Amino acid sequence: MAHIQLGDDSLEKETTTLNLGPTHPATHGVFQNVLEMDGEKILSAESTIGYIHRAFEKIAEHRPYYQITPLTDRMNYCSSPINNFGWHLTVEKLLNIETPKRVDYMRIIIMELARISDHLICNGILGVDTGAFTGFLYLMQEREKIYEIYEEICGARLTTNFGRVGGFERDFNDKSIAKLKKFLNEFPAIMKSFESLFDRNRIFIDRTRDVGPISAEDALNYGFTGPCLRAAGVDYDVRAMNPYSSYQEFEFEVPVGTQGDTYDRYLVRNAEIWQSVRLIEQALAKFEKEPKGIYHADVPEFYLPPKENVYNNMEALIYHFKIVMGEVDIPKAEVYHSVEGGNGELGFYLISEGGRSPFRLHFRRPCFIIYQAFSEMVKGQLLSDAIVTMSSLNVIAGELDA
Repeated sequence: MAHIQLGDDSLEKETTTLNLGPTHPATHGVFQNVLEMDGEKILSAESTIGYIHRAFEKIAEHRPYYQITPLTDRMNYCSSPINNFGWHLTVEKLLNIETPKRVDYMRIIIMELARISDHLICNGILGVDTGAFTGFLYLMQEREKIYEIYEEICGARLTTNFGRVGGFERDFNDKSIAKLKKFLNEFPAIMKSFESLFDRNRIFIDRTRDVGPISAEDALNYGFTGPCLRAAGVDYDVRAMNPYSSYQEFEFEVPVGTQGDTYDRYLVRNAEIWQSVRLIEQALAKFEKEPKGIYHADVPEFYLPPKENVYNNMEALIYHFKIVMGEVDIPKAEVYHSVEGGNGELGFYLISEGGRSPFRLHFRRPCFIIYQAFSEMVKGQLLSDAIVTMSSLNVIAGELDA
């Protein structure tokens, strides 16, 4: 308990200190908020992280470049392929590798599926946090279909690890393409049903409008990117401003809000889902026009050869040995590359001094930056508003505290 002095020296008002997390289910991850409460009203908040810290950056500095993907996989695990391709693009920038167009289109298909999956989780759970469970059930079925596409391609679902420096570990098979087309055909109707449950729902609007707002100026000052920045009215998307993987060839819009509150963050993510569907359809059309069988760049000194070739071909065995033992010459350089992750600009700052591992590596994690503003965003709000605000920020603990 704390005490607040009121005008008259004889009057004191008690406030309550409330631990929200680190293991409370409403925090959506292992992190803590210490709230000073006047009844249901939040007077101040102090955010704490460090409960899940796995030192990924330091572990990565002791791993060969091609073995870092399992680490990036586990940052924002709701859209792990985007993390992985961001890392691969960074290494390709370091090594000056140019990927074939077909690889670019394959990456766009997977990255946009991952973005849809990430936004479905965020907005579906936002509905649950406002007391509406039905929408969550609608969307989790669609998320499952995305995971089945991943599974068909590589055998994994959540942490896929099927990308490689220079391309992919294997090509898309016919069954995965059929599942993708089926998803594109069926998903829009489900998404429209979800929007009809929430977009004009009076209870949902009352629970999210003017809740956890942030102005465009404050969002920029904190370093916001992604849906949270665009909801505040700032038109910035890495795919449009600094295109990668041939995004410059595609037509899509960048949804922008006005209020910067929880409701706008919800609307922006829904609008981005529709744009991702649009991008996947364009990428699939381009992909099918490309010659079949090309799924990685021709860089044998950096791309591990297939196992059957290693067992039967001396040249493949030599390349395999050199890559695994770190005998491939990595240039000395300092590079930064970013992609548009599920929650904003996901960047990789890499310093190479040669050798088999990075000399220094830093991940620019959008969740870590966005979470800094949470304590200010919930001041003066109710406890229930803090839960909804946190849900709309989509803070993923694995990325927040990598």
